[in-house]
Amino acid sequence: MGTTSMASRVFLLLLIFLSSTNLSLSLYEDQVGLMDWHQQYIGKVKGAVFHTQKSGRRRVVVSTEENVIASLDLRHGEIFWRHVLGSNDVIDGIDIALGKYVITLSSGGGILRAWNLPDGQMVWESFLEGSGASKSLLTVPTNLKVDKDNLILVFGKGSLHAISSIDGEVLWKKEIAPESVEVQQIIQPLGSDIIYVLGFFGSSQFDAYKINARNGELLKHNSATFSGGFSGEALVVSSEILVTLDSTRSKLVIISFQDGEINYQQTHISDIFGDSFGTPVLLPSKLPGVFSVKIDGAVVFIRVTGEGKLEGLDKINNVAAISDAISLSEGQQAFALIQHGDGKIHLTVKPSHDLSGDLLKESIDMDNQRGTVHKIFINNYIRTDRSHGFRALIVMEDHSLSLLQQGAIVWSREDGLASIVDVVTSELPVEKEGVSVAKVEQNLFEWLKGHILKLKGTLMLASAEDVAAIQEMRLKSFEKSKMTRDHNGFRKLLIVLTRAGKLFALHTGYGQVVWSLLLPTLRRSETCEYPTGLNIYQWQVPHHHALDENPSVLVVGQCGKSSDAPGVLSIVDAYTGKEINSMAAIHSIAQVIPLPFTDSTEQRLHLLIDVNQHGHLYPRTSEAIDIFQRELTNIYWYSVEADNGIIKGHVLKSNCIQEVIDNYCFESKDIWSIVFPSDSERIIATVTRKLSEVVHTQAKAIADEDVMFKYISKNLLFVATVAPKGSGPIGTATPEESWLTVYLIDTVTGRILHRMTHHGSQGPVHAVFSENWVVYHYFNLRAHRYEMSVIEIYDQSRADNKDVWKLVLGKHNLTSPISSYSRPEVVTKSQSYFFTYSVKALAVTLTAKGITSKQVLIGTIGDQVLALDKRFLDPRRSVNPTTAEKEEGIIPLTDSLPIIPQSYVTHALKVEGLRGIMTVPAKLESTTLAFAYGVDLFFTQLAPSRTYDSLTDDFSYALLLITIVALIAAIFVTWILSEKKELREKWR
Repeated sequence: MGTTSMASRVFLLLLIFLSSTNLSLSLYEDQVGLMDWHQQYIGKVKGAVFHTQKSGRRRVVVSTEENVIASLDLRHGEIFWRHVLGSNDVIDGIDIALGKYVITLSSGGGILRAWNLPDGQMVWESFLEGSGASKSLLTVPTNLKVDKDNLILVFGKGSLHAISSIDGEVLWKKEIAPESVEVQQIIQPLGSDIIYVLGFFGSSQFDAYKINARNGELLKHNSATFSGGFSGEALVVSSEILVTLDSTRSKLVIISFQDGEINYQQTHISDIFGDSFGTPVLLPSKLPGVFSVKIDGAVVFIRVTGEGKLEGLDKINNVAAISDAISLSEGQQAFALIQHGDGKIHLTVKPSHDLSGDLLKESIDMDNQRGTVHKIFINNYIRTDRSHGFRALIVMEDHSLSLLQQGAIVWSREDGLASIVDVVTSELPVEKEGVSVAKVEQNLFEWLKGHILKLKGTLMLASAEDVAAIQEMRLKSFEKSKMTRDHNGFRKLLIVLTRAGKLFALHTGYGQVVWSLLLPTLRRSETCEYPTGLNIYQWQVPHHHALDENPSVLVVGQCGKSSDAPGVLSIVDAYTGKEINSMAAIHSIAQVIPLPFTDSTEQRLHLLIDVNQHGHLYPRTSEAIDIFQRELTNIYWYSVEADNGIIKGHVLKSNCIQEVIDNYCFESKDIWSIVFPSDSERIIATVTRKLSEVVHTQAKAIADEDVMFKYISKNLLFVATVAPKGSGPIGTATPEESWLTVYLIDTVTGRILHRMTHHGSQGPVHAVFSENWVVYHYFNLRAHRYEMSVIEIYDQSRADNKDVWKLVLGKHNLTSPISSYSRPEVVTKSQSYFFTYSVKALAVTLTAKGITSKQVLIGTIGDQVLALDKRFLDPRRSVNPTTAEKEEGIIPLTDSLPIIPQSYVTHALKVEGLRGIMTVPAKLESTTLAFAYGVDLFFTQLAPSRTYDSLTDDFSYALLLITIVALIAAIFVTWILSEKKELREKWR
C-alpha cells in the first residue's frame, strides 16, 4: 500500500503543478479579445488637410461632425492619432501651420489649439474672448515658414484675433460685432501686411474693414448699400473680389473692394444661363478667379474678369461634389469634381486656368449602398515620370470615407458607425443538418491543431510564433464567427441604425459587418428633403414552428425636422438586409408602441401615434385588425410634454372620422393628466422598465427568514423634475434655488405611488428601471458631489402570505390577479450614496430567466463602462448589519459607492463619445451581452454571478485529457505494483 500511496501523491503533485501552470497563463496575451471587441471610428469628415512631404509618414488630418480630430495613414486608412473634443466643442476649422502643427478652431471661435503633427500631442491652447456669437473663421497664411512667427487670424465671438503660431499668444484683438456686421470673409493678400474683414450689415449694406496686420489698427472702414439686398452668402474669387446673390436670387452681384473702396456690378442670371427654372446656389469651392453655381441640376463655372465682367466657362451635369483648388506648380492650380453615372463614380481633375482640358479622368466602381459623394478633397504627388498624379479623399452619403488613387479604391472606412442612433438584436439562423466529410475532416484537423498549440502554451513550451498563432486562432475562431446560432446564445446580429439612414448588421463574434443597407426611404429626395431615422423595432420574430421565415425589423423615420413632419417606414429582412416593404409620406409619428400581440405569421402589431394623438395600426391587414379589436379596451399609453410640464394617459375610443375611411386609424381620449407647476418643476427625465425583461420571482427572501414581495408592474413610470433655476448647467443655481423631485407613477390610472424631494440638488438625471427598483444619478449642490439614489417598491397587499398555515390551507392571494385599477398597498425603501463620476448612460444587465444577480452598467464621463453590483445599491444597507443580514449578503453601509478597477467592463479601453449602453440576455442564464456605442463601439459578455452554469472558454480540454490518461496509467501501474507485492508476500 506504501507504493500505491506514493504513486497517488506523485500524481496529485503533477496535477497541482499542471493546474497552477494553467492558472498562471490565464487572462494574458493569448486571451486578448476572447470575450469582447473594440472598434474605433471618427465620424463623417467635414474638413481635411493632406501632409505628404517626403520626410515622415504620408497622412491626412481630418475633422468630423462628431467633433473628432484625427490623423489617418494614407496607405491603409488607419488612425495614427485622434482626439474627441466632445459634443459642446464643435470644430469650426482645421489647417496645418509651419509644416508641423495642426491648427484647430472650435467652440464657436472660442478655442484655438495647436497639435503636434506626428503624435497629436497638444502644443498650445488659446481661449479667445468676445462680446457675442458670430460666424467662426480660421485663416492660416500659406507662406508660414518654420520658426517664423507669422500670424494666425481667427474671427469668432464678434472679434478678430491675431495669434502667434509659435506659442498661441494673442497679439492683438479687434472687436467687430458691436457694429452688428455679419462677417463673411477674412482676406490677407499674399505678402501683405493688410487684412480685409468683409461682411454684411443688415440685408442691404456691405462693409469692408482695412486693418494693419502688425498691431490690429483700423486703417479704413468703408460701407456701401445695395438696393437689391443680399442673400447672405459670399464667396471669395480673388484677393479683391467677392461674389454673392441678390435677395431675390435672380442676379449675381460682384463686389470689388480694391484698397477698401466698394463697387458693385450685377448681372442677371438669365444673361448667363438663359431661361432657367431652378433656384441658383453658390457652391462653396475655393477656385482662383472662378466660382461655381448650381442650377437646374447642373454646375456652371464662371470666371470673373479684371473688369468685373462674368464669363461662362463650362456647364457640367450630374456633379455631386467639387474640391477646392490645390497648387501644382508656380502659377498653376487644379481642382477635382465627381459625377455619378452607370453605377460608377467619375473623377475628373481640371486645371483652374483651362476648364476645357482634363489632367485626369477616371471611373471607379462603387458600392451603391454607399450612396452619393458628399465631399471631395484632393492631393497631388509627382510620379516617377515627373508628371502629376492625384489622390482623392471622398466622403459618401452613408458617412463612409474612401481614398481613390489610380482608378481604384485604396481603402474605405465605415465611419457611419460613429453615429448610431438605435440598436436591436436578431437571432442568427439555425444550423442546418448535414455536413460534408471533407468539412468534418477540416474541422477535426483545426481542432487538433488548436489544442496542440494550447497544450504547448499550458506547458510553457510555446514559442513567440506559437503564442501569436494561438491568439490569431482565437480571434478568428470558427465557432465565434459562424453565421448560425449557438446553443449558448452568444452569437447574434446587432442591427444598428445610423444618423445617415443606413442599417448595419454586426456579428457579435468580432463585430464584422454582415450586411449593410442605405434605406431608400431615408435618402434625400424631392419628396423628403430632410430625412431622419428615429428608431428600430422588432417586426417579425419567427419561433421554432416557423423557422423557414426570416426575422425582420421595422425602421421608423420622418421627412422633416418638425414634430408634424410625415413619417416613413421600412421593413428589412434581418438575415439578408433586403428591404421587404416600405411606406413613405404617411402620417406624422410622435410615438411608437410595440404591442404584445402577433399574427399568424409572427408579425408583431405596432401602434403608431401621430401628433394629433390618433393611433394607427400596423401591419395593415384584416387579421391584425381582428386581433386589435379584441384587445382594444386593454390598450393604454401615456405621453410626456416636457416643455409644458404635462403627462397624460390615453386610451383608444373609435375609428378616426376622416374624409377617406381608414379602418386602421383610431381616435383617442385622455383619461388622466398630471400637470407640474411651471414655476417650481420642470421635467428633465423619464424612464420605464424594458418590456422584454424577465423577473424570476416576485418574492424576495430577507433576513430572519422573512419575505417581501416586489411590486412588479410594466406600467410604472419614473419621472424626475427640477426647479426652473436648476434646469441649467451645474453651478448656475445655488442649493437654496434648486431641488430635484422624483415620482413613481402608474401610467394606467395616473396614480402617484411615490414622491421624494432631494433639496439642494439638480440634474442632469440619468436613470435605469428594473424589476421593482430604479437607480438614478444627479448632482448634490450642497455636497458639491455627484450622487446615486435607489428606490425599491414592495407590494404590501401580499405581506400576509408569509403565514405557512395560510399557504397550506389555501387562504392566500398569490394567485389573485394584479390590476392597476385597484389602489395598491405599496411601501418603498430608498437610500442615497455619493458617486465619484459624472455619468453619460445607465443600463442594467438582463438574463434569460432573471435568476442571476443584477449589475448596473455605468457609462462614466471618462467614456468607460463600469459594472456596479446591485448589492452596493441596496437601500437596506446599514452601518452594522446583523448576522442574518450578513448571511443574506447585505454590505455594510458607506457614504460612497466603491470604484473597483477590476469592475471596468471596458478594461483600459475607451468608448469615445459614449452615448448609449444596450444589454441583451444570452440563452445561458449566467451571461448577458453588453454593447456600448458612441464614436467607438465595444461589445462584451458579462457574468454578474460568474459562469456558474458552464465551463469557461479557456478551459484546457487537453489538460483534462492528460489528467484522465495519467490517472488511468497511475491506476494501472499501482495495480501491477500491488499485485507484485502481494505475490512476493505469498512466497514468503
